[in-house]
Amino acid sequence: MARIERHPELRKLRAEESSAFEAMFSGTDRTKLPGFIDWEDKHHYKRGVENEHLYIKGLRDGIQLAITLLDYPSAVFDNPKTMARSEKRDTESEL
Repeated sequence: MARIERHPELRKLRAEESSAFEAMFSGTDRTKLPGFIDWEDKHHYKRGVENEHLYIKGLRDGIQLAITLLDYPSAVFDNPKTMARSEKRDTESEL
């Protein structure tokens, strides 16, 4: 999330959104201002781009985790705690 906050494309979108929002007059019904629609469009677009970046980052992290686990399956099964649980399950299944 911190990387997304510093992402150049998103910073530009945030700046555009802020300037569009500030261009509107305060103290009036904002939904009736002509600039409100412009601000709202920029706001929703920015949120969509942020969500897309978060989704892609999560997808990459998940793939990286899966690849790591596939490359080092012994890291999971060589752990003494994991082995003890595995042996306990094998013993229980024999009963």
